[in-house]
Parts: sequence; structure tokens; C-alpha cells
Amino acid sequence: MALDQLEAFLQKMQGDSALKSQVLAAATADDVARIALKLGYEFSGDELLRMSGKKVGKVTVQKIATPGEYN
Repeated sequence: MALDQLEAFLQKMQGDSALKSQVLAAATADDVARIALKLGYEFSGDELLRMSGKKVGKVTVQKIATPGEYN
């Protein structure tokens, strides 16, 4: 299930500062999903966005509104 994959990826990110930097530098949720896929975790950017506001371990998923973005 994708939610399990997403939570496992977020758990991994907690202990990997290089991965955390990559994720924080990503422009979109789809970019984060592609980073995760390279590491064997499969979920979509939409699934990540639906987690906005939720906490997994020490990581809180937060959608950042980009100027010019439609809500």
C-alpha cells in the first residue's frame, strides 16, 4: 500500500540528513515521489499532499504554497 511506503520513506528521511536536504530542495510533491522511487519507495505526489499537516515520527508533512500556484 502506498501509505505504508510513504510512511516508511518519511521514517528513513529522519535519519538521513542528505536525503532530507534533497527532499527539502525538491520543487514539487511529485519531485519528492521521484526521489523516493529511486530508493524503492512507491507513492504519488498526490498521496504526499494528502498527508499535509500529519506527523510521522519527527517529520511533519507540510504543503508549501508557491507564489503563482492555484489552490
